[in-house]
Amino acid sequence: MVQTPSKTLTLAEFLELPETKPANEYIDGQIIQKPMPQGKHSVIQGELVPAINGIVKSNRIARAFPELRCTFGNRSIVPDIAVFLWHRIPRDQNGEIANTFSTAPDWAVEILSPNQSQTKVTKNILHCLQHGTEVGWLIDPGEQTVFVYRPKQEPEVLDKPDNVIPVPSFVSELQLTVKELFTWLLE
Repeated sequence: MVQTPSKTLTLAEFLELPETKPANEYIDGQIIQKPMPQGKHSVIQGELVPAINGIVKSNRIARAFPELRCTFGNRSIVPDIAVFLWHRIPRDQNGEIANTFSTAPDWAVEILSPNQSQTKVTKNILHCLQHGTEVGWLIDPGEQTVFVYRPKQEPEVLDKPDNVIPVPSFVSELQLTVKELFTWLLE
């Protein structure tokens, strides 16, 4: 849902607004509200975050964050899952994880919700890739398909059950097939 404010807001003005649920994103000067996650989206997100963190967090390689606002390249977006290499996680003066992330994630995962624009979500992934993201996934539960995006490469379309979904190099231990990903919806 696109919200048209009475006057055009700058990114800085947008960031001063209170957070909403579901989150608003700032894209090309427009405020766009993400759809409320539904069952399939929530299950995949809820299973994938600990699957990633179970491999990378204990060794301080990276960390997966659900619904984290990332502001960079004159946009403020909220990927369904944003994964940051450990040394790139912003910290405050106490050494704790900062509230503000002003850079693109190393891996961006989007899970398509019913009635959500695949074009809008793809544009967000491409924006991430243009700003340093290594891999972007677009998971479409309705089609049981995963689109994998990498900088300056053709997207991969994975829809065969035995397809192993490519992951960033820093989480190469994660071996997940299309079937395993969508089997989470049966549990």
